[in-house]
Amino acid sequence: MFLPQEIIRKKRDGQTLTDSEIQFFVQGITHNSVTEGQIAALAMAVFFNGMTMPERIALTCAMRDSGSVLDWSELDLPGPVLDKHSTGGVGDVVSLMLGPMVAACGGYVPMISGRGLGHTGGTLDKFDAIPGYQTTPLNAIFKKVVKEVGVAIIGQTSDLAPADKRFYATRDVTATVESIPLITASILSKKLAAGLEALVMDVKVGSGAFMPTYEQSEALAKSIVAVANGAGCRTTALLTDMNQVLATSAGNAVEVREAVRYLTGEYRHPRLHEVTMALCAEMLISGGLASDEAQARQKLQQVLDNGKAAETFARMVFALGGPADFVQNYDNHLQKAEIIRPVYAQSSGIITGMDTRALGMAVVALGGGRLRAADLIDHAVGLTDVISLGAQADKDVPLAWVHARTEAQYEQTAAVIRNAIRVGDNAVTPSPAIYRRITLADV
Repeated sequence: MFLPQEIIRKKRDGQTLTDSEIQFFVQGITHNSVTEGQIAALAMAVFFNGMTMPERIALTCAMRDSGSVLDWSELDLPGPVLDKHSTGGVGDVVSLMLGPMVAACGGYVPMISGRGLGHTGGTLDKFDAIPGYQTTPLNAIFKKVVKEVGVAIIGQTSDLAPADKRFYATRDVTATVESIPLITASILSKKLAAGLEALVMDVKVGSGAFMPTYEQSEALAKSIVAVANGAGCRTTALLTDMNQVLATSAGNAVEVREAVRYLTGEYRHPRLHEVTMALCAEMLISGGLASDEAQARQKLQQVLDNGKAAETFARMVFALGGPADFVQNYDNHLQKAEIIRPVYAQSSGIITGMDTRALGMAVVALGGGRLRAADLIDHAVGLTDVISLGAQADKDVPLAWVHARTEAQYEQTAAVIRNAIRVGDNAVTPSPAIYRRITLADV
């Protein structure tokens, strides 16, 4: 029999917790026998003293097992169960294309996604922009769509990793969110509860990233790769750039438009394409669907070119309650803002820098994001045609187009954009779209 306060004391004093102690404490979180004050105390002790890799694995597994763990073996799927997770950014619309692309190549992608909070957009909020799409279907429907279509992108159900929900709520109000061991366990407990065979992590780096420095992003990626593999799920990570908006758009309906245009081949933004292809290739390799990156990219390009990826997206949308003709007539189904107008720089020049977080917060201020979990989302607002680093801005090339409801919103957002995007005289070399790949051998 353990006492929560003795477990807290042990971690407070910098000692290593046993698997049994961690399991006991997590069960207490799940069953409310551990108080919010005790959760806060342990979180603060971990924040200052850290956790060993075995402790992180034990915490992740205990939180994963605090609720249901999906088992896909009963469906006898003819391919591997795969997923990817991003630490979030601005214009990060990758999931909308990646799931259907991997499914079209023979993978099965039960993607359980989150909503946006702060400056980062949420995948679920983007799908909520599609009329009728059910982001919280019954488990039986979720499994049916995964089996028949190959991909279903939905929200976290209450029975998946319930300990994480309570733990995170306490961390959020006690300034203990920024702890790599706790972030690792929070991300992976939910992902591993989906019963995955392999996972690819997209860890963002730069001004719009969750982690403030390259070193911290790298440390988080290494922690996730080590812990996920330790918990029995093949996992690699890519460090990708968030020093500029990833797509050309940021918002909800506007990003869905860009995703459909990407899948159909109408327009593919080069940086978005590179990050999407790289993450998809990792998934195919991890799942044994391709022997190397070249073969993976060839397969992915084929399903884009022959329309199979776009068709898979359309089938998923329809199977989860959306319009049957969504891909063909997306523009008729998605909300539009009343004011769609460009913002020009105050002087011509080359784009030398971008405060990507500020651009994300501009979307939030328009109503396209949330500061609190209960905030409602306006799906129509956002930014489109956001200029890239190194590009020339002048009277013919705007910094971005603003999609707003009112003149006041437009003016406020235009001022933020002009402050967030720096214009200079000297050419710059933008950061690479992908900094490095991290495998178990690197940690």
